[in-house]
Amino acid sequence: MELQDSGVQTHRILTIPNILSMARLAGVPLFLWLVLSPAFDGPNLDGWALLVLAASGVSDYLDGKLARRWNQVSALGRVLDPAADRLYILSTLVGLTWRDILPIWLTALLLARELMLLVTVFVLDRHGYAPPQVNYLGKAATLNLMYAFPLLLLSDGSSWAASLAAIFGWAFAGWGTALYWWAGILYVVQVRRLLRANPTAD
Repeated sequence: MELQDSGVQTHRILTIPNILSMARLAGVPLFLWLVLSPAFDGPNLDGWALLVLAASGVSDYLDGKLARRWNQVSALGRVLDPAADRLYILSTLVGLTWRDILPIWLTALLLARELMLLVTVFVLDRHGYAPPQVNYLGKAATLNLMYAFPLLLLSDGSSWAASLAAIFGWAFAGWGTALYWWAGILYVVQVRRLLRANPTAD
């Protein structure tokens, strides 16, 4: 994330980028239901879950691209975009951990990072600062995790394809987790510098 203000171009709510972000948010409970179906003796709907996740990735790319190209960057979009990213990560963590595909320690590690950022954003808000935009390092971390989770979902099997998916899935998960924490730590350092430079900010 970056603390510099990139400039809000519009205060409109119903823009195409914001509608895409809202659609991504609406897909979170659907994705979680599809992933958890086998855990509750339902049919295996992993293929549909992967399709929803892929659509989320495409919309994640498009909303930012279109917002910049059409000058439709908005305060709402700055909140919706990272919120959708985090909710997809959270729902995937819940689903894959419930199905014993992800180990509990990895889930705890990623959730601890989210808790750290939540506290930091709360501190920023207390001092009168708006939530910052996601920077390229944070986006790279999210992208790695978004590659890792579908591959790990595909690894839930005994075929050679499942074994191959596990290898690449864990590689992306390792890089994604490392980058996720790196981006989070840099963000906390930036916030501390900002608050020290402006100790009287309201």
